[in-house]
Amino acid sequence: MSMPTPLLIKGGMIVNADRSWRADVLCVNGKIVAVGEDLDDQAPPGTQLLDATGQYVMPGGIDPHTYLATSLREPAAADDFFDGTAAALAGGTTTVLDTIHPLPGQSLMEAYHDHRRQAERAVCSYGFHATITHWDKQMQRDVAALTKEGINSFSHYMGYDELLMCDDAVLMQSFACLLELGVMPIVHAENGVLARQLQRTLFSKGLRSPSCYPLAHPAAIEGEATQRAITVAELAGVPLYLANVSCQASIEAIGRAHERGLRVYGEAPVANLMLSSKVYENTDQIKAALHITAPPFRDLDDQRALWKASGQGWLHTLGSHHQPFHREDKTRHLDAFDHVPVGCGALEERMALCWHAGINSGRLTPSQFVALTSTRTARLFHLYPHKGVICQGADADIVLWDPEAHHSWSAVTHHSRSDNSLYEGLTTKGMASVTVCGGHVVWQGGQLRVTRGMGAWLPRAPFAPQCAVARAFHRRHTQL
Repeated sequence: MSMPTPLLIKGGMIVNADRSWRADVLCVNGKIVAVGEDLDDQAPPGTQLLDATGQYVMPGGIDPHTYLATSLREPAAADDFFDGTAAALAGGTTTVLDTIHPLPGQSLMEAYHDHRRQAERAVCSYGFHATITHWDKQMQRDVAALTKEGINSFSHYMGYDELLMCDDAVLMQSFACLLELGVMPIVHAENGVLARQLQRTLFSKGLRSPSCYPLAHPAAIEGEATQRAITVAELAGVPLYLANVSCQASIEAIGRAHERGLRVYGEAPVANLMLSSKVYENTDQIKAALHITAPPFRDLDDQRALWKASGQGWLHTLGSHHQPFHREDKTRHLDAFDHVPVGCGALEERMALCWHAGINSGRLTPSQFVALTSTRTARLFHLYPHKGVICQGADADIVLWDPEAHHSWSAVTHHSRSDNSLYEGLTTKGMASVTVCGGHVVWQGGQLRVTRGMGAWLPRAPFAPQCAVARAFHRRHTQL
């Protein structure tokens, strides 16, 4: 791909996670080479001017939680790497961290190579989390090999799907290995055993419609699993990243961990900041089916707790959990919620929803918005300071954000291939007017300017030097 045209972004308010100030930004060869006032004299010939007057200039968004071309069962999700990453750029997100799920009988290394092939269609930067479904010597070898390939985060599912589910013994063995490698464990917390039993009880009473789905996945079993995952991580001596934190009980467990000095990090799912369990409280089973995701939408008290924790820093990142399905696939089994594919879309909407409901309501400051949508993810997954910050030497991944722009969301106009949207008809205020990825202007004037496959793979180094002290301490003080 050709080198990008030099860019000079003038007149905007730069927002990083720690401060805001008015300055210009000069980008050359895909990097930010200067940040300051009156940079015109430093701009090389042929530099493209981007007028950011009245706008915020922020680091491109980093979505820590997507599922592009990831389907364990039929039907397949609607978006592949091209559609999903195109949607990301239209919303101001320039990097996605996608999740690898090995299929039954497939090794984790085989799944990785398959995922890399599919990701060749991407148009924004991307990295991977890899999912650990069991533990044996082959898995241990694959995890070590994938760390060398550039994966520094490994997911574990305590519930959701029997093909993925890990018990506590697997968590303990995996965490011990990840500590030695210096990489981040991720946990999706739900007591899967209780969820299956609750589902069996519901089915025995004839309660099988989509509106009954959240009854099999209550907040209590997420909170219990969250505390259990934190306990296992503490015993193993590892930091812990908790994906899809959706309820007050989980937030309280994270808060207790912070008070004890444990390195526990939480991710809020953006949809749960916007929608509540009211979407299931009617006789419209089609609507209920369209809203089946994991975890389900919680009550308003849980939603308020999510917003409070996001502002306080108890929740560190904001994920889209993007895995949309077509309407026909979501509504085919209205008589059996366990056959409804689990997942919804929000990759394009993620940043606009957070700005609209967070900034415009006074829940968040612009710097907190940047921390949630970009900087903390960059720090936690070893992308910082190349990404997640506007500074000299960083990658030219930048979003110009118009705080006054209005946008009405619709499945007709969004860039996902899914033919439905949870936000149909919602008008938000504040959106990306220009997105710059790797120095290329890829979104401007409501139009994408991308070439299939232009996205860059991001190998992420382990945190081995930072983990050395933790490993030595853990070996001295435990027998594990």
